[in-house]
Amino acid sequence: MSVLERVWFDESLFARSARLVLAPPSWLYSSIVRMRGALFDRQVLHVHQAAVPVLSIGNLSVGGTGKTPLAAWAAERLRAAGAKPAVLLRGYGGDEPLVHAMLNPDVPVIADPDRVAGAQQALAAGADCAILDDGFQHRRLARIADWVLVSAEQPPEPARLLPAGPWREPTSSLRRATVVIVTRKSASLETASAVAARLGARYGVDCAIVHLTPSDVVDARERRSIGLQRLRGASVLLVAAIGAPAAFAAQVGDLGVAQCETLTFRDHHRFTEPDVSRIVQASARFDAVVCTLKDAVKLTPLWPRAAPPLWYVSQRAEVERGEQLLAATLASVVSARASSTSTAGAAG
Repeated sequence: MSVLERVWFDESLFARSARLVLAPPSWLYSSIVRMRGALFDRQVLHVHQAAVPVLSIGNLSVGGTGKTPLAAWAAERLRAAGAKPAVLLRGYGGDEPLVHAMLNPDVPVIADPDRVAGAQQALAAGADCAILDDGFQHRRLARIADWVLVSAEQPPEPARLLPAGPWREPTSSLRRATVVIVTRKSASLETASAVAARLGARYGVDCAIVHLTPSDVVDARERRSIGLQRLRGASVLLVAAIGAPAAFAAQVGDLGVAQCETLTFRDHHRFTEPDVSRIVQASARFDAVVCTLKDAVKLTPLWPRAAPPLWYVSQRAEVERGEQLLAATLASVVSARASSTSTAGAAG
């Protein structure tokens, strides 16, 4: 567990003391967030019409809920329905465009901090709808619907806002959601169902449950599937520069590894050659280095030929509850394509 995770989630004296120190800036941040939300609610801040119908996929916390695999899943479903989606993202960290390009090679990926301009670029690229990855807080761009992801491993109870906790908005913001999707990696279906029931009852929102489950192990250098069974009995060094490294470690542990240690970096970390040297040195007593696809796209170009194998665990999204809610949302995006125009308003 990183120092930041200890501060956010631990109940030790150190963590409680740190949260106490961070409480005043957290209150200030909360006041700013609530004021900004009120200005959008009252239409004081302008919402720009999108160039194409938009489905936003976001969350309340800082990373770790599975936005990228859900966005890829939604893109596949929209394509199957005859739509031509694009993925809009800010491009923070450099890994997200590469990951989306690998998951859906035929879907345009538009990385632009100005999401309004990004929607215009999507239209110019031939898209007739768009998926806004990490868009719940980006209220400048109009959308057909909001899917808001909550991790079953880290439910918002209590919801401490930044910097005293990982939450970017109070949980009352869930009332803006079209569907709240409780994602689970290592948590049980029963735990996810309990989280969904509490949030649905408290905020009056429809909830679905999605299992983000390992689907394959891939040799990152050769881009070759080697199967989940390769991890059984193996000793692995996990490398994780993601929002929820503990959940990923628990997933890998459940696959039957004999020995597992985790080397963590901050979310979206840009790996350097010294980082890789450190990882390779630490991996000397392990069979392989294992990471996520998000990390593999950045590590692979730097990975030495003489180093131990670099594998990544690919994940798939399995809808366990509320599939009809998600299908209805996607249908609304598909049907809205006919009424969209290219005169969506200027980016600003």
